[in-house]
Amino acid sequence: MIPQTIEEKLLLKKVKPTAMRLMVMEFFEKTKTAVSLRQVEDHFDYSDMTTLYRTLNTFVENKILHTIEDGTGVKKYAKCIQGCECTVDDLHYHFHCIKCEETICLIEKKVKTFELPDGFEMLEANMVVKGTCLNCRH
Repeated sequence: MIPQTIEEKLLLKKVKPTAMRLMVMEFFEKTKTAVSLRQVEDHFDYSDMTTLYRTLNTFVENKILHTIEDGTGVKKYAKCIQGCECTVDDLHYHFHCIKCEETICLIEKKVKTFELPDGFEMLEANMVVKGTCLNCRH
């Protein structure tokens, strides 16, 4: 079954669809770039910031969102694609525009795994390509 509604998507991940969670999920459904906590807070300026922060953490823990460290010193959040389990096989590159400072997921560009020394285990990788996006180049 492919979830159709935001509520179904949350339930599929075993996340109770509260009013705040539905609003935050709708925001991420419409957002095409990774966003910082500050950007989310600005969008939901009328909401309790603790509830908002807990919602983001719940979404990360339940593999609805993933976090990105794009080199700006600010953690950003982006929506996981359907079927993502945030495993090493799901790792992908990100592109950070140095002009507009937007960060986008390059989902089709998978991070290649490689052999680590004995006793080491790869849990995540942060692969960010920096440059200028199409909008900023013109």
